[in-house]
Amino acid sequence: MSFSKHGVIAAGFRAIAASRAESWLAPLARGIGAILMFHHVRPARADPFQPNRLLEITPEHLDLTLRLARELGWEIVPLDEVPERLARRKGRFLALTFDDGYRDNRDHALPVLRRHGVPWTMFVTTDYASGRGSLWWLELEEAIRASGRVSLQGRDYAAGTPAEKEAAFRALYARLRAGPEPELRAATASLCDRAGFDRAGLAGRLCLSWDELRTLSAADPALTIGAHTLSHPMLAKGDEAAACREIAASRTEIAERLGRPVRHLAYPVGDPASAGPREFALAREAGYATAVTTRPGHLFPEHAAHLAALPRVSVNGLFQTEAAMRALLSGVPFLLWNRGRRLNVA
Repeated sequence: MSFSKHGVIAAGFRAIAASRAESWLAPLARGIGAILMFHHVRPARADPFQPNRLLEITPEHLDLTLRLARELGWEIVPLDEVPERLARRKGRFLALTFDDGYRDNRDHALPVLRRHGVPWTMFVTTDYASGRGSLWWLELEEAIRASGRVSLQGRDYAAGTPAEKEAAFRALYARLRAGPEPELRAATASLCDRAGFDRAGLAGRLCLSWDELRTLSAADPALTIGAHTLSHPMLAKGDEAAACREIAASRTEIAERLGRPVRHLAYPVGDPASAGPREFALAREAGYATAVTTRPGHLFPEHAAHLAALPRVSVNGLFQTEAAMRALLSGVPFLLWNRGRRLNVA
């Protein structure tokens, strides 16, 4: 997401708040439910260079989100209940989902979730739980953080100041995301090597291990464990056999390691370039009850026929305000962003 787009979104939240559109447009825009998406939950950091800060919120903002949801009449339910709620058109409900299996979810989100007594789902990438794999967007951040200048494919980027580092990250991220994933991963690995950053231990430092997941799963009956593939690829960029293995084998491995059924899938990255009709069909064939994307939107009764292509509402670290959350829960931003469409499942 570009900084110009962030500015447009911020302006949109301000306009919605100023016009009180979250009140008068909500009956038209709001769905019967929504699935909230989180990544990191941890205390705010002072580092001026945080290009992935949209992927983290503070425990205080999580608390605000849950308090506001209750105030506005939303019931927080397990992801297991979503299919039945959609089929019965039974609202107004929220499901809480956390991607990647970060340790800070246990350390900083869980106390808030327990205080509110709410169910939640963690989507686990099996490679990360095994202490391996590539969190390439974070590797890119760390390579730039450790460098005064970065070079890729004949192009140089200044990276001496925080502003230069932000600009370098935006440019490199856009270039790499647009290309083949093997090239993306090779490029971030090369940048890390040149910067002297040890990428090999990043997953182990940030993500819960299998032992930690077993302990957490046994101790918290409110937690549902879902699959987030084996290696966190952009599935639609690979061949069908690889996508099938990532989707099906991750379900089997998590179930075997944790001794719990795995009924839900989150597509890595989850935008239309990463998960489309082929992946939706593979998720259904693998036996998942639901599969969630990152396509933005609320849930409507029509989604009962598209349980492998459910949208989510990203709780974005760049917009940690009550006004932003009121707008997101009203559905008004999605009425505008989706041009009035309720479904985006193609």
